[in-house]
Amino acid sequence: MSLARIATFAFAGIQAVPVEVQVQLAPGLPAFLVVGLADKAVAESRERVRAALTGLGLALPAKRVLVNLAPADLAKEGSHYDLPIALALLAAMEVIPRDELAGFAALGELSLDGSILPVAGVLPAALGASARSLGLICPAAQGGEAAWAGRGEVLAPADLPMLLNHFRGVQVMSPPQPPALQHEEWRGPCLSEVKGQETAKRGLEIAAAGGHNLLMIGPPGAGKSMLAARLPGLLPELTPSEALELSMIHSVAGLLRDGRLLTRPPFREPHHSASQAALIGGGNRARPGEISLAHHGVLFLDEWPEFPRPALEALRQPMETGRAVIARANAHVSYPARFQCIAAMNPCRCGHLGETARECSRAPRCGEEYSDKLSGPLLDRMDITIEVQGVPAAEMARAPAGEPTRNVAARVQAARGIQRARYGEEGPRHNAAADGTILQDTARLDVEAKHLLEQAAERLGLSARGFVRTIRLSRTIADLAGFADVRRAHVAEALAYRGRRGLRRAA
Repeated sequence: MSLARIATFAFAGIQAVPVEVQVQLAPGLPAFLVVGLADKAVAESRERVRAALTGLGLALPAKRVLVNLAPADLAKEGSHYDLPIALALLAAMEVIPRDELAGFAALGELSLDGSILPVAGVLPAALGASARSLGLICPAAQGGEAAWAGRGEVLAPADLPMLLNHFRGVQVMSPPQPPALQHEEWRGPCLSEVKGQETAKRGLEIAAAGGHNLLMIGPPGAGKSMLAARLPGLLPELTPSEALELSMIHSVAGLLRDGRLLTRPPFREPHHSASQAALIGGGNRARPGEISLAHHGVLFLDEWPEFPRPALEALRQPMETGRAVIARANAHVSYPARFQCIAAMNPCRCGHLGETARECSRAPRCGEEYSDKLSGPLLDRMDITIEVQGVPAAEMARAPAGEPTRNVAARVQAARGIQRARYGEEGPRHNAAADGTILQDTARLDVEAKHLLEQAAERLGLSARGFVRTIRLSRTIADLAGFADVRRAHVAEALAYRGRRGLRRAA
């Protein structure tokens, strides 16, 4: 009887959970069994491993081959178990020394010719292996991604023969190097291309400076999508810790390309036909949804009321907590989801409510029915609501070029710098994330500002959430103006953005 072991990982959200692959060769009828709560992709690994060994000129021994994935009560999903199963089997067959595998974890999918194919989750696995003082064996295409862990030996073979030659001492594999971080100036669409729309551009700047949620309401063709597409250019680059956390999410989703960490805030714009699982996360393997892929960035929801009602209501909790929790019968998976929601909608289904010459015969009832698709609690989470009116063609032809993105981005960067200095490295990354005692200690409203806010809260019927969000918004406006204290004018502007003109419900 022969037994060999090697470490690998399962994934619970972005956390790498240790799994031990045990392979036993025992006397008995020839068989190849995989146990340990394995899904279909893991169970099929026996055929890929068998074909890869045949490509090496090796045949399975005429014995009972038992593969156990421990712990047995943890669900195992994905094709990345191919490589550790093959390596443990080769060690049990004494093709490679068992001692060589003791200091490594492995993951990778095997092709039928022995090539090692890319898999999802290499970056979290590399960090998990490093935390356990293990090296990592991963596909060659993802060696740079694994090298970001910074500790532990990384082997990135292109195929099984290369790895076997390394363990035998015939060939020495050089460790992969992490790709250089690319800090590039924004090259997307420029804000100067937007003619007119000064109120909307001001709202966009405030939203970028404080990480606030923004709702734009206006007729088709008014420029709502055009404004939203220019928001990423106003946002500062991610800090190293933010870039690592975001890259781990994209790695688990299999979206990290060329091993490069993401240094720019993401901009995700799912279609309005997206399901709840696509937005929040889920599916058979509890994959991250759009809100997690937009972590530390922007989630743009165009044609907001056209999204399925359950999907929209499921956004409410992540917008408050910054996490997406996917509940299953046997486990709960949690992904980070601290995103900035930017939504756009028409005033009604035909889009021309309020335009006497163009509105439909059902106005104003059509506008009420259209806005009824959005619940009050969801609307209450939008910090800024602005109307985007169409600019006449004659005015667009004569209007000068607007302020370029780089100028507005410089003001946003300065405001974000004030917020980072205020909250520190361990605190919230912007005003929209500040809450509780932190907000109470840092808001600093003067007497007139506090008096105006209290009066407005009573007259407008602001909820407790709306009251707190107005304070955050006022703090951002003051930061953009360079004021240490929040003054009456800052609160007045924030209250103007909290209005819901164009929607039936009051704030």
